[in-house]
Amino acid sequence: MTDSIPDPFDVLILGGGSGGYAAALRASQLGLSVGLVEEDKLGGTCLHIGCIPTKALLHAAEVADTAREGSAIGVHTSLGAIDMAAVNAYKQGVVDRLFKGLQGLASSRGVTMIPGHGALVGPDAVEVNGIRYHGRNIVLASGSYPKSLPGLEIGGRVMTSDQALALDHVPSSVIVLGGGVIGVEFASVWKSFGSKVHIIEALSHLVPNEDESLSKGLERAFRKRGIDFTTGARFQGVEQTDAGVRVSLEDGTILEADLLFVAVGRGPRTEGLGYEAQGIRMERGFVLTDERLHTGIASIFAVGDIVPGLQLAHRGFQQGIFVAEEIAGLSPAPIVEAHIPRVTYCDPEIGSVGLTEAEAAEKHGADAVVTVDYNLGGNGKSQILGTAGFIKIVRVVDGPIVGIHMLGARIGEQIGEAQLIVSWEAHPEDVASLIHAHPTQNEALGEAHLALAGKPLHAHS
Repeated sequence: MTDSIPDPFDVLILGGGSGGYAAALRASQLGLSVGLVEEDKLGGTCLHIGCIPTKALLHAAEVADTAREGSAIGVHTSLGAIDMAAVNAYKQGVVDRLFKGLQGLASSRGVTMIPGHGALVGPDAVEVNGIRYHGRNIVLASGSYPKSLPGLEIGGRVMTSDQALALDHVPSSVIVLGGGVIGVEFASVWKSFGSKVHIIEALSHLVPNEDESLSKGLERAFRKRGIDFTTGARFQGVEQTDAGVRVSLEDGTILEADLLFVAVGRGPRTEGLGYEAQGIRMERGFVLTDERLHTGIASIFAVGDIVPGLQLAHRGFQQGIFVAEEIAGLSPAPIVEAHIPRVTYCDPEIGSVGLTEAEAAEKHGADAVVTVDYNLGGNGKSQILGTAGFIKIVRVVDGPIVGIHMLGARIGEQIGEAQLIVSWEAHPEDVASLIHAHPTQNEALGEAHLALAGKPLHAHS
Protein backbone atom coordinates (compact mmCIF):
# COMPACT_ATOMS: atom_id res chain seq x y z
CA MET A 1 0.00 0.00 0.00
CA THR A 2 1.39 3.41 -0.95
CA ASP A 3 2.30 6.07 1.58
CA SER A 4 -0.58 8.24 0.37
CA ILE A 5 -3.19 5.69 1.45
CA PRO A 6 -3.74 5.14 5.19
CA ASP A 7 -3.08 1.61 6.45
CA PRO A 8 -5.40 0.98 8.10
CA PHE A 9 -8.18 3.45 7.38
CA ASP A 10 -10.23 4.49 10.37
CA VAL A 11 -13.29 3.58 8.29
CA LEU A 12 -13.29 1.38 5.20
CA ILE A 13 -16.59 1.27 3.32
CA LEU A 14 -17.68 -1.31 0.76
CA GLY A 15 -20.20 0.40 -1.53
CA GLY A 16 -20.69 4.01 -2.58
CA GLY A 17 -24.48 4.28 -2.66
CA SER A 18 -26.64 6.40 -0.36
CA GLY A 19 -25.59 4.59 2.81
CA GLY A 20 -21.92 4.23 1.90
CA TYR A 21 -21.26 7.77 0.76
CA ALA A 22 -23.20 9.25 3.71
CA ALA A 23 -21.01 7.24 6.08
CA ALA A 24 -17.92 8.41 4.21
CA LEU A 25 -18.82 12.11 4.25
CA ARG A 26 -19.87 12.12 7.91
CA ALA A 27 -16.87 10.10 9.06
CA SER A 28 -14.45 12.41 7.24
CA GLN A 29 -16.29 15.39 8.73
CA LEU A 30 -15.56 13.89 12.16
CA GLY A 31 -11.84 13.72 11.42
CA LEU A 32 -11.59 10.03 10.53
CA SER A 33 -9.60 8.67 7.58
CA VAL A 34 -11.96 7.07 5.08
CA GLY A 35 -11.58 4.63 2.20
CA LEU A 36 -14.60 4.06 -0.07
CA VAL A 37 -14.72 1.07 -2.42
CA GLU A 38 -17.07 1.38 -5.40
CA GLU A 39 -17.01 -0.72 -8.57
CA ASP A 40 -19.32 1.55 -10.57
CA LYS A 41 -20.19 5.19 -9.85
CA LEU A 42 -20.35 7.11 -6.58
CA GLY A 43 -24.00 7.58 -5.66
CA GLY A 44 -24.99 4.01 -6.47
CA THR A 45 -28.37 2.80 -7.64
CA CYS A 46 -30.39 5.71 -6.25
CA LEU A 47 -28.52 8.40 -8.14
CA HIS A 48 -27.80 6.59 -11.40
CA ILE A 49 -30.48 3.95 -12.05
CA GLY A 50 -33.05 4.44 -9.29
CA CYS A 51 -34.62 7.30 -7.35
CA ILE A 52 -33.28 10.30 -9.25
CA PRO A 53 -33.75 9.21 -12.89
CA THR A 54 -37.15 7.70 -12.05
CA LYS A 55 -38.36 10.94 -10.48
CA ALA A 56 -37.06 12.88 -13.47
CA LEU A 57 -39.27 10.69 -15.67
CA LEU A 58 -42.19 11.25 -13.30
CA HIS A 59 -41.71 15.02 -13.60
CA ALA A 60 -41.70 14.73 -17.39
CA ALA A 61 -44.91 12.70 -17.08
CA GLU A 62 -46.48 15.45 -14.94
CA VAL A 63 -45.56 18.04 -17.57
CA ALA A 64 -47.12 15.84 -20.26
CA ASP A 65 -50.36 15.57 -18.30
CA THR A 66 -50.38 19.33 -17.67
CA ALA A 67 -50.01 20.02 -21.39
CA ARG A 68 -52.69 17.48 -22.26
CA GLU A 69 -55.18 18.86 -19.71
CA GLY A 70 -54.49 22.60 -19.95
CA SER A 71 -57.76 23.43 -21.71
CA ALA A 72 -59.69 22.31 -18.62
CA ILE A 73 -58.50 25.48 -16.88
CA GLY A 74 -58.66 27.74 -19.90
CA VAL A 75 -55.05 27.35 -21.02
CA HIS A 76 -55.23 25.87 -24.50
CA THR A 77 -52.15 23.72 -24.58
CA SER A 78 -51.83 20.36 -26.28
CA LEU A 79 -49.43 17.43 -26.12
CA GLY A 80 -47.68 16.96 -29.43
CA ALA A 81 -45.35 14.04 -28.77
CA ILE A 82 -43.02 12.49 -26.24
CA ASP A 83 -39.44 12.83 -27.48
CA MET A 84 -37.71 10.11 -25.46
CA ALA A 85 -34.26 11.15 -26.65
CA ALA A 86 -34.85 14.62 -25.20
CA VAL A 87 -36.52 13.22 -22.06
CA ASN A 88 -33.54 10.94 -21.49
CA ALA A 89 -31.12 13.82 -22.07
CA TYR A 90 -32.99 15.89 -19.47
CA LYS A 91 -32.96 12.94 -17.05
CA GLN A 92 -29.24 12.32 -17.57
CA GLY A 93 -28.46 16.00 -17.13
CA VAL A 94 -30.02 15.94 -13.68
CA VAL A 95 -28.05 12.82 -12.76
CA ASP A 96 -24.77 14.20 -14.13
CA ARG A 97 -25.03 17.46 -12.19
CA LEU A 98 -25.71 15.64 -8.93
CA PHE A 99 -22.92 13.13 -9.63
CA LYS A 100 -20.41 15.90 -10.28
CA GLY A 101 -21.40 17.62 -7.05
CA LEU A 102 -21.10 14.40 -5.07
CA GLN A 103 -17.65 13.70 -6.51
CA GLY A 104 -16.59 17.18 -5.50
CA LEU A 105 -17.85 16.66 -1.96
CA ALA A 106 -15.97 13.38 -1.57
CA SER A 107 -12.78 14.94 -2.89
CA SER A 108 -13.02 18.04 -0.71
CA ARG A 109 -13.60 15.89 2.39
CA GLY A 110 -10.48 13.83 1.73
CA VAL A 111 -12.29 10.55 1.08
CA THR A 112 -9.98 8.06 -0.64
CA MET A 113 -11.89 6.53 -3.56
CA ILE A 114 -10.91 2.93 -4.32
CA PRO A 115 -12.37 1.90 -7.71
CA GLY A 116 -13.11 -1.74 -8.39
CA HIS A 117 -15.02 -4.77 -7.15
CA GLY A 118 -14.37 -5.34 -3.47
CA ALA A 119 -14.89 -8.35 -1.23
CA LEU A 120 -14.58 -8.83 2.52
CA VAL A 121 -11.54 -11.06 3.12
CA GLY A 122 -10.98 -10.57 6.85
CA PRO A 123 -12.50 -8.95 9.91
CA ASP A 124 -10.61 -5.78 9.03
CA ALA A 125 -9.86 -6.18 5.33
CA VAL A 126 -11.41 -5.67 1.90
CA GLU A 127 -9.67 -6.87 -1.25
CA VAL A 128 -10.03 -4.88 -4.48
CA ASN A 129 -8.36 -5.96 -7.72
CA GLY A 130 -5.90 -8.12 -5.82
CA ILE A 131 -4.93 -5.38 -3.36
CA ARG A 132 -5.86 -5.73 0.30
CA TYR A 133 -7.01 -2.63 2.16
CA HIS A 134 -7.48 -2.55 5.92
CA GLY A 135 -9.85 -0.64 8.16
CA ARG A 136 -10.15 -0.32 11.93
CA ASN A 137 -13.88 -0.28 11.16
CA ILE A 138 -15.61 -1.82 8.16
CA VAL A 139 -18.98 -0.65 6.81
CA LEU A 140 -20.81 -2.99 4.44
CA ALA A 141 -23.01 -0.97 2.07
CA SER A 142 -23.23 -3.09 -1.08
CA GLY A 143 -26.84 -2.18 -1.94
CA SER A 144 -29.46 -4.10 -3.87
CA TYR A 145 -30.51 -5.29 -7.31
CA PRO A 146 -33.89 -5.68 -9.07
CA LYS A 147 -35.26 -9.16 -8.40
CA SER A 148 -37.09 -11.45 -10.76
CA LEU A 149 -39.20 -14.56 -10.17
CA PRO A 150 -37.84 -18.13 -10.36
CA GLY A 151 -37.64 -19.11 -14.01
CA LEU A 152 -38.41 -15.60 -15.29
CA GLU A 153 -35.38 -14.50 -17.28
CA ILE A 154 -34.70 -10.82 -17.93
CA GLY A 155 -33.89 -9.93 -21.52
CA GLY A 156 -35.41 -8.67 -24.73
CA ARG A 157 -38.95 -7.49 -24.09
CA VAL A 158 -38.82 -8.61 -20.45
CA MET A 159 -37.09 -5.97 -18.36
CA THR A 160 -36.55 -4.50 -14.92
CA SER A 161 -36.09 -0.85 -13.96
CA ASP A 162 -32.44 -1.05 -15.04
CA GLN A 163 -33.42 -1.58 -18.68
CA ALA A 164 -36.65 0.46 -18.55
CA LEU A 165 -34.76 3.62 -17.60
CA ALA A 166 -32.75 3.33 -20.81
CA LEU A 167 -35.71 2.85 -23.19
CA ASP A 168 -35.43 5.09 -26.24
CA HIS A 169 -39.13 4.91 -27.13
CA VAL A 170 -42.56 4.93 -25.53
CA PRO A 171 -44.06 1.44 -25.69
CA SER A 172 -47.64 1.31 -26.94
CA SER A 173 -48.55 -1.14 -24.16
CA VAL A 174 -46.91 -2.48 -21.01
CA ILE A 175 -47.71 -5.23 -18.55
CA VAL A 176 -46.30 -4.35 -15.12
CA LEU A 177 -45.60 -7.36 -12.93
CA GLY A 178 -45.83 -6.10 -9.36
CA GLY A 179 -48.04 -3.40 -7.88
CA GLY A 180 -45.62 -2.10 -5.28
CA VAL A 181 -43.79 1.23 -5.28
CA ILE A 182 -41.64 0.66 -8.37
CA GLY A 183 -44.48 -0.90 -10.33
CA VAL A 184 -47.02 1.88 -9.76
CA GLU A 185 -44.46 4.63 -10.38
CA PHE A 186 -43.47 3.25 -13.79
CA ALA A 187 -47.11 2.49 -14.59
CA SER A 188 -47.92 6.13 -13.85
CA VAL A 189 -45.11 7.37 -16.13
CA TRP A 190 -46.06 5.17 -19.06
CA LYS A 191 -49.74 6.05 -18.80
CA SER A 192 -48.88 9.76 -18.87
CA PHE A 193 -46.64 9.16 -21.88
CA GLY A 194 -49.55 7.50 -23.72
CA SER A 195 -48.99 3.77 -23.15
CA LYS A 196 -51.73 1.30 -22.35
CA VAL A 197 -50.83 -0.16 -18.95
CA HIS A 198 -51.96 -3.25 -17.05
CA ILE A 199 -50.58 -4.05 -13.57
CA ILE A 200 -50.54 -7.58 -12.16
CA GLU A 201 -50.32 -7.84 -8.35
CA ALA A 202 -50.39 -11.20 -6.56
CA LEU A 203 -51.72 -9.71 -3.31
CA SER A 204 -55.21 -8.32 -2.83
CA HIS A 205 -54.36 -4.62 -3.35
CA LEU A 206 -51.93 -2.31 -5.11
CA VAL A 207 -49.17 -0.90 -2.84
CA PRO A 208 -50.02 -3.70 -0.36
CA ASN A 209 -47.57 -2.49 2.30
CA GLU A 210 -49.51 0.75 2.76
CA ASP A 211 -52.61 1.36 4.86
CA GLU A 212 -55.53 -0.35 3.10
CA SER A 213 -57.36 2.95 2.69
CA LEU A 214 -54.43 4.29 0.63
CA SER A 215 -54.42 1.14 -1.50
CA LYS A 216 -58.14 1.48 -2.24
CA GLY A 217 -57.80 5.20 -2.91
CA LEU A 218 -54.95 4.65 -5.37
CA GLU A 219 -56.94 1.93 -7.12
CA ARG A 220 -59.86 4.34 -7.57
CA ALA A 221 -57.52 6.98 -8.96
CA PHE A 222 -55.85 4.52 -11.34
CA ARG A 223 -59.22 3.33 -12.63
CA LYS A 224 -60.15 6.96 -13.33
CA ARG A 225 -56.84 7.44 -15.18
CA GLY A 226 -57.45 4.32 -17.26
CA ILE A 227 -54.68 2.24 -15.73
CA ASP A 228 -55.86 -1.37 -15.68
CA PHE A 229 -54.83 -3.76 -12.93
CA THR A 230 -55.48 -7.28 -11.75
CA THR A 231 -55.01 -8.09 -8.06
CA GLY A 232 -54.99 -11.45 -6.30
CA ALA A 233 -53.62 -13.12 -9.43
CA ARG A 234 -50.33 -14.96 -9.72
CA PHE A 235 -47.98 -14.86 -12.70
CA GLN A 236 -47.47 -18.15 -14.51
CA GLY A 237 -45.27 -17.43 -17.50
CA VAL A 238 -44.34 -15.22 -20.45
CA GLU A 239 -43.69 -15.88 -24.09
CA GLN A 240 -41.77 -13.39 -26.19
CA THR A 241 -42.86 -12.96 -29.80
CA ASP A 242 -41.84 -10.69 -32.66
CA ALA A 243 -44.80 -8.46 -31.81
CA GLY A 244 -44.40 -8.34 -28.03
CA VAL A 245 -45.06 -10.51 -24.99
CA ARG A 246 -47.81 -12.96 -24.11
CA VAL A 247 -48.27 -13.25 -20.34
CA SER A 248 -50.25 -16.04 -18.69
CA LEU A 249 -51.64 -16.02 -15.16
CA GLU A 250 -52.37 -19.04 -12.99
CA ASP A 251 -56.12 -18.46 -13.34
CA GLY A 252 -55.87 -18.90 -17.11
CA THR A 253 -55.95 -15.21 -18.04
CA ILE A 254 -53.80 -14.25 -21.04
CA LEU A 255 -52.51 -10.68 -21.46
CA GLU A 256 -50.56 -9.27 -24.41
CA ALA A 257 -48.42 -6.14 -24.65
CA ASP A 258 -45.27 -4.68 -26.17
CA LEU A 259 -43.20 -5.52 -23.11
CA LEU A 260 -43.27 -6.99 -19.62
CA PHE A 261 -41.88 -4.81 -16.84
CA VAL A 262 -40.80 -6.87 -13.81
CA ALA A 263 -41.16 -4.96 -10.53
CA VAL A 264 -41.25 -7.66 -7.87
CA GLY A 265 -38.92 -5.97 -5.41
CA ARG A 266 -35.19 -5.68 -4.82
CA GLY A 267 -32.78 -8.20 -3.37
CA PRO A 268 -29.68 -7.58 -1.23
CA ARG A 269 -26.43 -7.48 -3.19
CA THR A 270 -24.37 -9.72 -0.93
CA GLU A 271 -23.63 -12.88 -2.91
CA GLY A 272 -19.95 -13.57 -3.51
CA LEU A 273 -18.73 -10.69 -1.35
CA GLY A 274 -17.24 -12.85 1.40
CA TYR A 275 -19.67 -11.89 4.13
CA GLU A 276 -20.64 -15.40 5.24
CA ALA A 277 -17.03 -16.61 5.06
CA GLN A 278 -16.15 -14.00 7.69
CA GLY A 279 -18.93 -15.19 10.02
CA ILE A 280 -21.44 -12.45 9.22
CA ARG A 281 -24.94 -13.61 10.17
CA MET A 282 -27.18 -13.74 7.11
CA GLU A 283 -30.84 -14.43 6.40
CA ARG A 284 -32.20 -14.74 2.85
CA GLY A 285 -29.16 -12.82 1.66
CA PHE A 286 -29.64 -9.94 4.10
CA VAL A 287 -27.03 -8.97 6.71
CA LEU A 288 -28.37 -9.21 10.26
CA THR A 289 -27.40 -6.45 12.69
CA ASP A 290 -28.37 -5.17 16.13
CA GLU A 291 -30.14 -1.83 16.59
CA ARG A 292 -26.78 -0.09 16.36
CA LEU A 293 -26.18 -1.66 12.93
CA HIS A 294 -23.30 -3.78 14.20
CA THR A 295 -22.98 -7.25 12.71
CA GLY A 296 -21.61 -8.91 15.84
CA ILE A 297 -18.26 -9.53 14.12
CA ALA A 298 -15.19 -7.44 14.99
CA SER A 299 -15.86 -3.78 14.09
CA ILE A 300 -18.03 -4.53 11.08
CA PHE A 301 -21.24 -2.57 10.50
CA ALA A 302 -23.87 -2.77 7.75
CA VAL A 303 -26.20 -0.13 6.30
CA GLY A 304 -28.81 0.32 3.59
CA ASP A 305 -30.67 -2.20 1.47
CA ILE A 306 -28.63 -5.18 2.69
CA VAL A 307 -30.07 -4.71 6.21
CA PRO A 308 -33.63 -6.12 6.63
CA GLY A 309 -36.29 -3.41 6.62
CA LEU A 310 -37.46 -0.62 4.34
CA GLN A 311 -35.35 -0.42 1.19
CA LEU A 312 -35.28 3.36 0.90
CA ALA A 313 -32.37 5.59 -0.05
CA HIS A 314 -33.01 8.02 2.81
CA ARG A 315 -33.02 5.13 5.30
CA GLY A 316 -29.59 4.04 4.06
CA PHE A 317 -28.39 7.65 4.09
CA GLN A 318 -29.41 8.12 7.73
CA GLN A 319 -27.94 4.75 8.68
CA GLY A 320 -24.64 5.80 7.10
CA ILE A 321 -24.58 8.95 9.23
CA PHE A 322 -25.52 6.91 12.31
CA VAL A 323 -22.69 4.41 11.82
CA ALA A 324 -20.09 7.13 11.24
CA GLU A 325 -21.15 8.82 14.48
CA GLU A 326 -21.21 5.48 16.29
CA ILE A 327 -17.65 4.75 15.17
CA ALA A 328 -16.59 8.24 16.25
CA GLY A 329 -17.96 7.57 19.75
CA LEU A 330 -20.88 10.01 19.63
CA SER A 331 -23.43 7.35 20.71
CA PRO A 332 -26.26 8.52 18.41
CA ALA A 333 -29.85 7.51 19.18
CA PRO A 334 -30.93 4.35 17.30
CA ILE A 335 -33.03 4.85 14.18
CA VAL A 336 -36.71 3.94 14.67
CA GLU A 337 -37.84 2.04 11.57
CA ALA A 338 -41.50 3.02 12.03
CA HIS A 339 -40.55 6.71 11.94
CA ILE A 340 -38.97 6.53 8.48
CA PRO A 341 -41.11 8.50 6.00
CA ARG A 342 -42.28 6.82 2.78
CA VAL A 343 -43.33 8.49 -0.47
CA THR A 344 -44.56 6.84 -3.67
CA TYR A 345 -44.32 9.31 -6.56
CA CYS A 346 -47.08 8.04 -8.84
CA ASP A 347 -50.05 10.24 -9.74
CA PRO A 348 -51.62 10.71 -7.26
CA GLU A 349 -48.77 10.55 -4.77
CA ILE A 350 -48.73 8.54 -1.57
CA GLY A 351 -47.03 9.74 1.60
CA SER A 352 -46.98 7.80 4.84
CA VAL A 353 -45.15 7.46 8.12
CA GLY A 354 -45.70 5.34 11.20
CA LEU A 355 -48.17 2.51 11.75
CA THR A 356 -51.08 1.61 9.51
CA GLU A 357 -54.47 1.26 11.17
CA ALA A 358 -54.11 -2.54 11.11
CA GLU A 359 -50.61 -2.39 12.62
CA ALA A 360 -51.75 0.02 15.32
CA ALA A 361 -54.71 -2.23 16.18
CA GLU A 362 -52.41 -5.23 16.40
CA LYS A 363 -49.97 -3.38 18.65
CA HIS A 364 -52.38 -1.48 20.91
CA GLY A 365 -55.68 -3.34 20.47
CA ALA A 366 -58.53 -2.42 18.11
CA ASP A 367 -60.48 -0.64 20.84
CA ALA A 368 -57.45 1.50 21.70
CA VAL A 369 -57.08 3.00 18.22
CA VAL A 370 -59.07 5.80 16.62
CA THR A 371 -58.72 7.29 13.12
CA VAL A 372 -59.98 10.23 11.09
CA ASP A 373 -59.98 10.80 7.33
CA TYR A 374 -59.86 14.37 6.01
CA ASN A 375 -60.96 14.59 2.39
CA LEU A 376 -58.91 16.94 0.21
CA GLY A 377 -62.18 18.13 -1.32
CA GLY A 378 -62.28 20.67 1.51
CA ASN A 379 -58.77 21.96 0.84
CA GLY A 380 -58.45 25.05 -1.37
CA LYS A 381 -55.04 24.28 -2.87
CA SER A 382 -56.07 20.70 -3.64
CA GLN A 383 -59.10 22.05 -5.50
CA ILE A 384 -56.83 24.40 -7.46
CA LEU A 385 -54.60 21.46 -8.37
CA GLY A 386 -57.66 19.40 -9.27
CA THR A 387 -56.66 16.48 -7.10
CA ALA A 388 -58.78 14.10 -5.08
CA GLY A 389 -57.44 12.30 -2.03
CA PHE A 390 -57.37 12.38 1.73
CA ILE A 391 -55.24 12.45 4.86
CA LYS A 392 -55.76 9.69 7.41
CA ILE A 393 -54.55 10.06 10.98
CA VAL A 394 -54.13 7.07 13.31
CA ARG A 395 -53.85 7.68 17.04
CA VAL A 396 -53.99 5.80 20.31
CA VAL A 397 -57.08 6.73 22.34
CA ASP A 398 -56.08 9.57 24.70
CA GLY A 399 -52.56 9.10 23.37
CA PRO A 400 -50.21 10.15 20.57
CA ILE A 401 -50.45 10.06 16.80
CA VAL A 402 -48.85 6.79 15.63
CA GLY A 403 -49.47 6.97 11.88
CA ILE A 404 -50.22 9.44 9.08
CA HIS A 405 -51.27 8.27 5.60
CA MET A 406 -51.84 10.66 2.68
CA LEU A 407 -53.02 10.44 -0.94
CA GLY A 408 -53.13 13.26 -3.48
CA ALA A 409 -51.16 15.23 -6.07
CA ARG A 410 -47.88 16.54 -4.57
CA ILE A 411 -48.93 15.23 -1.15
CA GLY A 412 -45.46 13.80 -0.58
CA GLU A 413 -44.32 17.35 0.13
CA GLN A 414 -46.25 17.12 3.43
CA ILE A 415 -44.25 14.16 4.71
CA GLY A 416 -41.81 16.34 6.66
CA GLU A 417 -44.37 17.63 9.15
CA ALA A 418 -46.04 14.22 9.24
CA GLN A 419 -42.74 12.63 10.28
CA LEU A 420 -42.22 15.20 13.03
CA ILE A 421 -45.74 14.61 14.37
CA VAL A 422 -45.28 10.85 14.60
CA SER A 423 -41.67 10.80 15.80
CA TRP A 424 -42.34 13.39 18.51
CA GLU A 425 -45.45 11.46 19.64
CA ALA A 426 -47.62 14.54 19.28
CA HIS A 427 -51.26 14.53 20.35
CA PRO A 428 -53.95 15.88 17.98
CA GLU A 429 -54.39 18.93 20.22
CA ASP A 430 -50.69 19.78 19.85
CA VAL A 431 -50.95 19.94 16.05
CA ALA A 432 -54.42 21.51 15.96
CA SER A 433 -53.05 24.58 17.74
CA LEU A 434 -50.35 25.14 15.10
CA ILE A 435 -50.99 27.65 12.31
CA HIS A 436 -50.90 26.15 8.81
CA ALA A 437 -50.51 28.65 5.96
CA HIS A 438 -53.45 29.29 3.63
CA PRO A 439 -53.95 28.26 0.91
CA THR A 440 -51.67 25.23 1.04
CA GLN A 441 -52.16 21.48 1.10
CA ASN A 442 -50.33 21.67 4.41
CA GLU A 443 -53.58 23.04 5.82
CA ALA A 444 -55.11 19.62 5.28
CA LEU A 445 -52.79 18.18 7.93
CA GLY A 446 -53.96 20.85 10.34
CA GLU A 447 -57.62 20.23 9.47
CA ALA A 448 -57.24 16.49 9.99
CA HIS A 449 -55.81 17.09 13.46
CA LEU A 450 -58.54 19.62 14.24
CA ALA A 451 -61.08 16.92 13.39
CA LEU A 452 -59.30 14.33 15.53
CA ALA A 453 -59.11 16.85 18.38
CA GLY A 454 -62.90 17.10 18.25
CA LYS A 455 -63.22 20.51 16.55
CA PRO A 456 -63.51 19.95 12.78
CA LEU A 457 -63.96 23.12 10.70
CA HIS A 458 -63.77 22.32 6.97
CA ALA A 459 -65.22 18.86 7.55
CA HIS A 460 -68.52 17.44 8.69
CA SER A 461 -68.39 16.29 12.30
